[in-house]
Amino acid sequence: MYLLDTNIILELLLDQDRAAEVERFLRTTPPGRLYFSEFSLYSLGIILFRHGRHDAFDQIVRDLFVTDRVRLVRLGTTEIQDTARMARQHNLDFDDAYQYAVAEMHRLAIVSFDGDFDRTDRGRVTPVEAMAGQG
Repeated sequence: MYLLDTNIILELLLDQDRAAEVERFLRTTPPGRLYFSEFSLYSLGIILFRHGRHDAFDQIVRDLFVTDRVRLVRLGTTEIQDTARMARQHNLDFDDAYQYAVAEMHRLAIVSFDGDFDRTDRGRVTPVEAMAGQG
């Protein structure tokens, strides 16, 4: 099971260099195996609204969450306290520490293009590496 980092969805929405890789991963991964943090959803909203892409935000919510393709997860008030420890331990900023804490709590592999996760015990995989692992 996989936790999608914010940059994975942004890669697709902004049609960046690896958008096709992300799209293939999302299409080939069975429903129920993909997770996204509530924090990442809010981050997407902030970024997309800032660029006037309200329609893209609506579409992603419909395509991923309303259809139950991706499960939304969050940290509770007790678990969020772990972010400071994880940030210090692995030299992570808040958003990466939050993602890491969610991945730890739910035992998820992190799918990301962010190399900062490479400093953690959990590491990360790219969409291509995750697809190879599903084979």
